[in-house]
Amino acid sequence: GWFGEGTLLKHEPYRYNIQALRKSKVALLPVATFEWLLENSIGFNRFLMQQLNERLGQFIAAREIERLSNPDLRVARSLAALFNPVLFPVDDDSTLQITQQELGYLVGLSRQRVNEALKVLEQHGAIKVVYGGLLVRNLDMLRGGMFGVEDV
Repeated sequence: GWFGEGTLLKHEPYRYNIQALRKSKVALLPVATFEWLLENSIGFNRFLMQQLNERLGQFIAAREIERLSNPDLRVARSLAALFNPVLFPVDDDSTLQITQQELGYLVGLSRQRVNEALKVLEQHGAIKVVYGGLLVRNLDMLRGGMFGVEDV
């Protein structure tokens, strides 16, 4: 993933704490290089516009998800949002290394309630809970919340 461009565009210090939860590779782009690319590369500007547009869409979707009263649907849609092909490109691997506690923090539910929701999603074939995370079997089902009429 890519982050921090807003801070560079506003010429201000980064205001958030970042902590890798898994082994990660990190590359830094110097400010001078960022600014040169911004001034001289149409392709880089298109990339930035696409990133910012995707993040705006993700932000709006997150607000919509927060308003859902059905916790199973909240978990489903939140999981689907983690598979954004622009913001988080992956190689056909639909395994998500995340704990139920971490997912609870993201969704705004307790670990216990997330566990119940994951069981419902697994029963409907949308996911499979595996050691250290989960395997997404049907991303469209998660996005659409089509895992049972009684759950919508």
